[in-house]
Parts: sequence; structure tokens; C-alpha cells
Amino acid sequence: MTAVDVLVTSPGRNFVLLKITTADGVTGWGDATLNGRELAVASYLRDHLAPLLIGRDPARIEDTWQYLYRGAYWRRGPVTMTAIGAVDTALWDIKGKTTGQPVYQLLGGAVRDRILAYTHATGWDLPQLLESIEARRDRGFRAVRAQSGVPGLEMVYGVSRTGTGYEPAGRGAAPVEETWDTDAYLRHIPRVLTRVREHVGPELKLLHDTHHRLTPGEAARLGRALEPADLFWLEDVTPAENQEVLRHIRHHTTVPLAIGEVFNTVWECQTLITEQLIDFIRTCVSHAGGISHLRRIATLADLWQVRLGPHGPSDISPVALGASLHLGLATPNFAIQEYMGYAPLVHEVFRHAWCYADGHLHPGDAPGIGVEIDEELAARHPYEPAYLPVARRLDGSMTDW
Repeated sequence: MTAVDVLVTSPGRNFVLLKITTADGVTGWGDATLNGRELAVASYLRDHLAPLLIGRDPARIEDTWQYLYRGAYWRRGPVTMTAIGAVDTALWDIKGKTTGQPVYQLLGGAVRDRILAYTHATGWDLPQLLESIEARRDRGFRAVRAQSGVPGLEMVYGVSRTGTGYEPAGRGAAPVEETWDTDAYLRHIPRVLTRVREHVGPELKLLHDTHHRLTPGEAARLGRALEPADLFWLEDVTPAENQEVLRHIRHHTTVPLAIGEVFNTVWECQTLITEQLIDFIRTCVSHAGGISHLRRIATLADLWQVRLGPHGPSDISPVALGASLHLGLATPNFAIQEYMGYAPLVHEVFRHAWCYADGHLHPGDAPGIGVEIDEELAARHPYEPAYLPVARRLDGSMTDW
């Protein structure tokens, strides 16, 4: 490796990108975006990892991963693992380009022809939500995450009052503060999702995200109430740092559970997987140490019949999405990929081989990851502070999510 460069750009939302160049002039791209902490990862890469990489053999992907993970003494954590993930993905990109192969071929070849994708539908009320779902079905999606407004609340994370698309991260110097009412949510959402299921019929895969808002008891109640809605999964029912509480939830409901988008290593996933407390693990290729480490998580999950459904909102760049799709095409227990889509400007900055068609994604057959960056266009869109919202209960105390 002869050059390691960090690019921070904001074509509608913030992305942190890593570019590694070899002595032969081959370049590889990695995604180091960490929503709301982008500059911390950029500094970690630029000031700490880049000097260590110069002169190393780019072909030694696993050795480099171990070197960066074990050599820092301070292991794990989102900043460290996102930075390592960017390096790892860039090296897989280089490996593919030097061999003339798409990365999925280097991972053992395809085990499926295409990857099922789900997208987001939101509505402040039921008619608006049903209209949003039908619009997604018209675009060919066969799996939809449905999120609704809650009576009595002015704002709900992940839901637009206008019924159009939403951007989770708001521009500004500090996060927006929302007010949250768990009781109102628990009264309202089972009725909404049951009506949605009645409207769409049995074939559409229906997902819902609670965004870590509930206690274990509340989550168990919600899971039981949602069983008639026949969900594909119920996501992030409770903060998962205390993993033992999932035993209580699992005991009280058969609704499939998905957790893990804020996890960064296989060790955080271990208990949930080996005790089969979840059905889907949501770790993301960019935040969980890259392709190399997400493969370890997938292998462990496969032993316990847990499937992958990686995180993929708008803060996951097209580089990370491409890497996730290559992994998905070659991973037997890969179930589904989140895909919010991107604004037109993002597609201009990121020229990608992956494609969406009829409810599915495919990484394409270009060598490497198959994503290149228009660096000149990216430079015209500098970083702007942006944060996900935080929430307070009706009494003013902070919620757990």
C-alpha cells in the first residue's frame, strides 16, 4: 500500500470513505460512515491507521485485520470497528480488482441468484401508511417495513407527517429532541399492523421496528399482540446491551425477532445467537469490522439457524451496500437486505455496479466491490453536522433508545 486517503463528503447526507492505493496503481474503496460521529472515524483512519498501512501487502487481508484489531490494545467499539471495516472492505475491493473477479466469487461463489430487499413505508395515519405501502409494492418490493405515527405525539422517529420519504439524520449542531409515549404506542401499533396485514394479504413480508424503545415486559406484550399480523420480523424491541432480557421476550411470543444493528463484533452477538434468542442478526458490514468479520458472525449464526438481515439505511453508503450484497450472494444464511434507496445526487457521486430490480438486489459482476467514487463531485459537497434524534418521555426523562 502506497497511499491511504480519507474522503468526507455530504451529497445530501454525510459519508466517510477510505481510498487505498497500491504500488501497481490499483485503488480500493471502503465505507467508514458512522452516523453522528463521522469525524471521529475520519480522524481514527487518517491519524492512526493510515500511517500503519503504508508499505503493508494489500493481499494479506486477514493479517491486516488482526494487526489493526489486536495492535491497538483498545479493542471493539463503533469507532474502531468502523475504521477497521473500511480498511477491510477496501482490501477486498483491491483483491477483486487484481484478480479480475467480483468479491462474491472470492468468497466461494454465489449460493443464490439475487438478494431479497426490503424498504421503508411510513404514514402518519393508516390511510397514508397503506398508500405508502402500495407505492412500494408498485416498485416491485415484496418486503416492506411499516412505521406509523402515534396519536397524541407531534413527532415519531422514522415517520414523515407528509407521507413522503424521510431522512433520519437532521442537519444541525445538536440532535432534535422528540417526546415519546410508550403506552400510546402499545395501544396503537397492534391495531395498525393488524389492519395493514388485512389490507395487503398474506404474501407481502411485513416488518416493523420499535427502535429500542421498550422494556422487556413491554416488548413481550407487543410481540404477543402482533402475532396475528404475521410479521417477517419485529426489530429492536428493547436495548440489547442486556442480552439476557431477550429470554423473557422469547418465552412470551413467537414473533420473529431481529436485533444487532448497533453491534460491532461477534462477541456482542454471541449470546443472542447461541441461545437462539433472535431469528435475525442485523450487524452491518461497515460497522462490524468489514466483510471479514461479518463472515465470522454469519458462520456462527448459521450453526444456530439464525439468519442475516444487515442494516442498510441511507447512512450506509453505496460502497457498504455493495460489500453487503457481495457477502449476501455468497452466504447461505443471508435472508434479506435493508434498502432505503438514495437521492439522485448520491448515485452521481457513487458509480455502482449493484442494481435493484423487482424487489431484489444484485451486486453485479464488476471486479472488486463494483463501486467507484467521483472524487471531484464529492469534494463539492462538504461535511455538515447531522444527528439522529433523541427522545424524552412525557415527564422529561430520557428514553433508553
